[in-house]
Amino acid sequence: MLKRISAIVMITLLSTSLAACGNSNSSNSSDSTSSSQASSKTTSKSGTEASNTSADSSSVFTDRDLKQEADTSNAKKLTLSDGKDVTITEEGVYIISGTAKDASVIVDAADDAKVQLVLENANITNSDSPCVYVKNADKVFVTTANGSENTLTVSGSFTADGDTKTDAVIFSKDDIVLNGEGTLNISSTDNGISGKDDIKITGGTININCTADAIEANDSISVADGNITIKTQKDGLHAENDDDNTQGSIYISSGTFNITAGSDGIQATTTAVIDGGTFTISSAEGIEATNITINDGNITISASDDGINAANKSTAESVCITINGGNIKITMGQGDTDGIDSNGDLYITGGTVDITGQSACDYDGKAEKTGGKLIVNGQETDTIPNQMMGGHGGMGGGPGKINGDMGGMNGDMGGFQR
Repeated sequence: MLKRISAIVMITLLSTSLAACGNSNSSNSSDSTSSSQASSKTTSKSGTEASNTSADSSSVFTDRDLKQEADTSNAKKLTLSDGKDVTITEEGVYIISGTAKDASVIVDAADDAKVQLVLENANITNSDSPCVYVKNADKVFVTTANGSENTLTVSGSFTADGDTKTDAVIFSKDDIVLNGEGTLNISSTDNGISGKDDIKITGGTININCTADAIEANDSISVADGNITIKTQKDGLHAENDDDNTQGSIYISSGTFNITAGSDGIQATTTAVIDGGTFTISSAEGIEATNITINDGNITISASDDGINAANKSTAESVCITINGGNIKITMGQGDTDGIDSNGDLYITGGTVDITGQSACDYDGKAEKTGGKLIVNGQETDTIPNQMMGGHGGMGGGPGKINGDMGGMNGDMGGFQR
């Protein structure tokens, strides 16, 4: 199906070679998006190439994805009512309005069907089933009408649909796009939005309050714009395919994010690429993926574990963090915490990184700073400190310096923090 091809393109695009980190994936083609990618590289003093790769938004989002107002000239109008599901079986644009309890909007169309749901002051409260359930289609658009306020709630425990575990207020087995010029409020006892293929967000205001992952996709999450507020006990954005660790990427080109999460603010299995946006994240870990690239954006993270963490979650990507630009401010909690933690390499080529915490950086591989500004506890430094080299101070000493060159007040040499 077309959506499968598109998913492959998306994952390939976002995991294209980051030279400093050793990736080597090839691209596929798609009828809906180009597989081209804008890429340049910055060579470090040692000759190592640090990635300056960013996804071309036109390669990720179609024109229709980015269009915030639906063409409703031939739209069908559907009014919600209590206890009655609305089932859509044909391609087209549907305007959904009204208030209902125990009612779902179900899309069960052909494999090549594109269906657009325009929410115009639609309010649904269900006890155990998704408010929007995409069983089959090529792609479904959930568009909030200009100035509309839409609220979707699931208040009880979700029940399965046969072998399908429907665990989100908006649950889609196929590609789904959220956009528009209105507001969408989601309240859930489990996930907020779940997509078994790709999820794209290109506009609108989205507020999610849930106990599990707020936005969860198997293959990829891509955000072009929008005002997104999340309060969750688990992850804010979560991309993971349980059956294939070469999928599960996140790409963000713009948008405003306010994320309060019990676990990770943003978590991807393969790559997390941020080309822009404004982020305020309060969580255990701010951003986590196997391979993380930050090219631009204003990012503020308050974390109790790691601010930015590259961990070995995928066999398709090398473990690496590359910061090419942006303004990043990380404030860490007390204890065994790291502002930036890479289980592989760490490269800073541009931008401003301001870290406040006991351990600024922890890396297991190479670390190079060839540009930008790095500030640790109020002091600018030209080198990237490492937790192994820092310390709690020497024998009988106080806390060691961040760079770990000398111990504390009475200690001779800095000790290890590990």
